[in-house]
Amino acid sequence: MKPRVLVVEDEVTISEPLAEHLTREGFDTEVAATIAEATDAFHRMDPDLVLLDVMLPDGDGRDLCRDLRKESDVPIIMLTARGEEVDKIVGLELGADDYVVKPFSAGELTARMRAIMRRGRPASSKKQALVIGAITLDPAARTVTKGDSTVDLAAKEFDLLHMLMSHAGEVVKREDIMDEVWDPHWFGPTKTLDVHISWLRKKLEDDPAEPRFITTIRGVGFRFAAPGDVA
Repeated sequence: MKPRVLVVEDEVTISEPLAEHLTREGFDTEVAATIAEATDAFHRMDPDLVLLDVMLPDGDGRDLCRDLRKESDVPIIMLTARGEEVDKIVGLELGADDYVVKPFSAGELTARMRAIMRRGRPASSKKQALVIGAITLDPAARTVTKGDSTVDLAAKEFDLLHMLMSHAGEVVKREDIMDEVWDPHWFGPTKTLDVHISWLRKKLEDDPAEPRFITTIRGVGFRFAAPGDVA
């Protein structure tokens, strides 16, 4: 069965040649020009990957990204004319898997798509709940609790936390985190990782300035506390 791709792009000069290219590359491709069309197509075709423009006639593609991520782990690549780092971070925080700035090479985009689809979403693959101190992470339900309180995490925050907790007590290298949680072909700033670590600390630590769960190993990476390190 051909992989199904939903292209959400209102500029015909981009969507038509892109759809033709993807069809030649072996993808079953459908194009939507608005958020309304994309929502309908998404539920009808159940795509394996979504290419999502940021600026759409009836709204912001990042809002659609957030809505799709609430109900699905389908890989999402944002397409945008914006190249500023802050825009990339916002898109990734909302759950996008990658961020491609226009104009882009169709060949490079296809390579990124294939890499993301091969990788899948690793945090969903292991179903056993992880419990370390007051933190409980349930991969099957994609939920995190601290004590009796639910911790609201974005998709990338969850995947990052799952990787760290899966290697509790070990130092996880920055490059290994970027390869697994983001993409082996990630071209964006590695500062994105530091931003997500900061967000996790604010949500999990009693005092983010003196973290007990997620510690930085300078020049190497990060370590999540082992079960015996925290009460």
